[in-house]
Amino acid sequence: MVAKKTKSVLDVKVPKKEKVEAWGMSSFSLSPVFRPETEEEIKDLFVWANQTGTKVALRGGGCSYGDASTNTDGIVLDLTHFNKVLDFNLKTGVMTVQSGARIKDLWETGIENGYWPPVVSGTMMPTLGGALSMNIHGKNNFKVGTIGEHIKEFTFLTAKGDILVCSPKKNTDLFYSAISGFGMLGCFLTIQIKMKPIYAGKMKIDPVYVRNFDELFAYFEEHYKTSDYLVGWIDAFASGKSMGRGQIHKATNLKEGEDPDFPGNCLLERQHLPSRLFYVIPKKWMWILMRPFSFNLGMRLINLAKCIASILVNHKAYYQGHAEYAFLLDYVPNWKFIYKPGAMIQYQVFIPKEHAKQAFSEIFAICQERGIVNYLSVFKKHKPDPFLLTHAVDGFSMAMDFPVTKGNKEKLWSLCHEMDEIVLKHKGRFYFAKDSTLRKRVMESYFPKDNLKRFYSLKKKYDPKGILQTDLYKRVFLTEK
Repeated sequence: MVAKKTKSVLDVKVPKKEKVEAWGMSSFSLSPVFRPETEEEIKDLFVWANQTGTKVALRGGGCSYGDASTNTDGIVLDLTHFNKVLDFNLKTGVMTVQSGARIKDLWETGIENGYWPPVVSGTMMPTLGGALSMNIHGKNNFKVGTIGEHIKEFTFLTAKGDILVCSPKKNTDLFYSAISGFGMLGCFLTIQIKMKPIYAGKMKIDPVYVRNFDELFAYFEEHYKTSDYLVGWIDAFASGKSMGRGQIHKATNLKEGEDPDFPGNCLLERQHLPSRLFYVIPKKWMWILMRPFSFNLGMRLINLAKCIASILVNHKAYYQGHAEYAFLLDYVPNWKFIYKPGAMIQYQVFIPKEHAKQAFSEIFAICQERGIVNYLSVFKKHKPDPFLLTHAVDGFSMAMDFPVTKGNKEKLWSLCHEMDEIVLKHKGRFYFAKDSTLRKRVMESYFPKDNLKRFYSLKKKYDPKGILQTDLYKRVFLTEK
């Protein structure tokens, strides 16, 4: 992107429109996409957008399931070329990167030096800027909080063109609102993140089979204080006394001196995910083999098979590399293609601990009653965080993958709206990184009024011309429905 200054307006060559797709493939926009490589290019685009009234959507790795980085009525700034690792202090563990650097860049840079990112998502492909915009959480949220809690400092380009240094002690209001602000106040430029020291290339994993929601919740409550990571997979087809059955994976880090192969087993060649299943089948073919099962009966059988396998390996501990445990979504490249020619959405909700079991029981029951059962359910434990538009609660979350077809879309959206009411009844929250169906009324019902008032005030202060807009922002904040 080259911007030339004229007397009053930057002369920007706008590229041809291209398809910008939500990660779940259920929505897209046809938008001109800019791929800046320098701070100056990003700043020039903001100046130009303010001069021309062009609406701008920031996009990182494109890993949001819904329309969080698509822009039907404007341009998209893809930050993935603004991706350098600028500095890594091996004494303090503080890494400085440009905002387009991916989680993949963080862990690959850190692990051979005995460091791992403090918080990672289920895929290594999000950019750090995108991760902060959504304030992502991991399987260790109950222990270490969200990724925003591990940021030392960042430089931030506001929508109106100012570059500010933000930290918990400098420009504090912007620090705690840009993190979680889903890209609506400005653009992260450089970010300092405190990496986590590790003393082994592998972790101890304990697989645990649970027969229902009672056992699931009981295990999490009993073991979270002695766990570094906890995640549960749930069979959403199970009903009655078996509702909530599934498998938990508890992970604990090895302590200093417990791994005789350290640091050798932290070499990248020992950490990368294997490219073949059973050393034979290329994983890039796996989605093709899985696709014939991508219907209700097929997924019911897969879930049942997984339950049986979970019983067979119950409490048989093993050791697994950090990347292997963390990045389950990267195990099978393009696994989402099993939903083609349709698509998928994820519906993730966060419920306070005193209401969670009842809420999830009601959600699973109504899905079964409506005949739209999710194909993959992931359960995690959470704690509150200090950020403005936080999704976190002192409780639990359930992330549910639903197939989208031409025949079921209207019925599925109606189901999501019914589930919204269950979530609101139980004082729950939603997550912009995963959302495709949220409505303004629901958003205004779960966010504290003071938080929304502050967000609108900050939006007016840092983006007075309203240039930063995405399809999600327009759907949830600007559309009256």
